[in-house]
Amino acid sequence: MNFIRTEIPDIIIVEPKVHGDERGYFVETFRADTLEAFLGYKINFCQDNESKSSRGVLRGLHYQLAPAAQTKLVRVIQGRVLDVAVDIREGSPTFGKHVAVELTAENKRQLLVPRGFAHGFVVLEDETIFAYKVDNYYSPENDRGIAFDDKALSIEWQIPHAELNLSAKDKVQPKLHETDDLFKYGVDYYA
Repeated sequence: MNFIRTEIPDIIIVEPKVHGDERGYFVETFRADTLEAFLGYKINFCQDNESKSSRGVLRGLHYQLAPAAQTKLVRVIQGRVLDVAVDIREGSPTFGKHVAVELTAENKRQLLVPRGFAHGFVVLEDETIFAYKVDNYYSPENDRGIAFDDKALSIEWQIPHAELNLSAKDKVQPKLHETDDLFKYGVDYYA
């Protein structure tokens, strides 16, 4: 596996090696030992999630507060998405900045989104299947979000606003500056 630090160094692009021939392909999508050796800390994924969506569906920007904060390892099994992670760690030099990466069934790229970041994605192709691992269980009481269209975040979602399909919850999320439910930079949320 190849690990690539993004412009926000805590967000990692994971490029697995694809072994293919005329029969198809084989890819190892996750190895705890190699990922943990690269990161320098342990990750104990405990839940896998999967969603199927059509073009224009936007899910996010979501996160969970401590003690239920989550690290996510996300990928696309079928189709294509623009995947976005936003730094919501107050005091961070990259606070409010984001990384956007296109994940496709073809490129097999994955994105590691650590605790302290809001996450979302927009579906760029019909019949897209999105899968991800998390290292903490879903916790409704700790579930939070930020407005996907917060102008201060400057996210280019690649699909016109009028064509987006959002949940009722995601239509009313607060802007980043309107919430106090954030993380603190320098706090170890893995302890």
